Amino acid sequence: MNRKIKWHEWLQQTVFVGPGLLIFLLIVAVPFFMGFYYTFTEWDGLDLNHAKWVGFQNIHRIFTDDERFWTAFWFTARFTIAAVILTNVMGLLLAMLLTRNLKSRNVLRTIFFLPNVIGGLLLGYIWYFIYVRGFAAVGEATGLEFFSLPWLGTPTTAFWGIVNVFVWQTAGYMMIIYIAAIIGIPKDLTEAARIDGASPWQIFRSITIPLIMPAITICLFLTTSNAFRMFDLNLSLTAGGPGYASESIALNIYREALTNNRYGLGTAKAMIFFFAVALITVTQVWFTKKKEVEA
Repeated sequence: MNRKIKWHEWLQQTVFVGPGLLIFLLIVAVPFFMGFYYTFTEWDGLDLNHAKWVGFQNIHRIFTDDERFWTAFWFTARFTIAAVILTNVMGLLLAMLLTRNLKSRNVLRTIFFLPNVIGGLLLGYIWYFIYVRGFAAVGEATGLEFFSLPWLGTPTTAFWGIVNVFVWQTAGYMMIIYIAAIIGIPKDLTEAARIDGASPWQIFRSITIPLIMPAITICLFLTTSNAFRMFDLNLSLTAGGPGYASESIALNIYREALTNNRYGLGTAKAMIFFFAVALITVTQVWFTKKKEVEA
């Protein structure tokens, strides 16, 4: 009887979990481990029979003779720092505002969340039109220098142009997570603090922040990983320009592997990128989780 029950349970698990597990293995796990092999080969990505084993030659080339990759890495690092800070600050401020007793808060929540629904490429092309045509028209009409800047034409303005769109797209999603965390704070704690004479800043710093640390951990992880992997906005807004000044690592890897047909070198860059992002995100989660324990 017990054997029949165990067999029935095993069959149920196989039926429900098996297809998803199979798809995960075929689409994610197998290509990932194949990438380790191709990292050490010279291959054009087309002919499977001509993947030449070159050992650590690709890794050596990246670290000694690939200035463009490190320019992209530095751009991506700066972009991630700016995007993560601004996105989470904006998301938390919106959440603080929209957990108050406002009549239109549900409508406002929907409005601020909507940009996250729009696809990255489509959103990028919309903002490309805004930067190139919309801002130019406003600048001519008003004479304001801010709107007359070449927003996608110089390294500095292109950097902040991409950051602005990323924050605009992502802050609404982070806002929802922060709202859920803020709603879960016991009201008697904040009311007791107000009765004791605590200022709004003291309540925010000593009660709100410690109690929403799990949400902060999630939001920092999501924004950090998404910012490092940013590709679609980069491609649609600047295509890495002017020159290669605003090229992200994801775009650099894509061009190396699929445009230059150096799949082995592109895979080596992707592996270096993977381990760098994994180290940064694990460190971030460990640090913020530690803060949760202390809270």
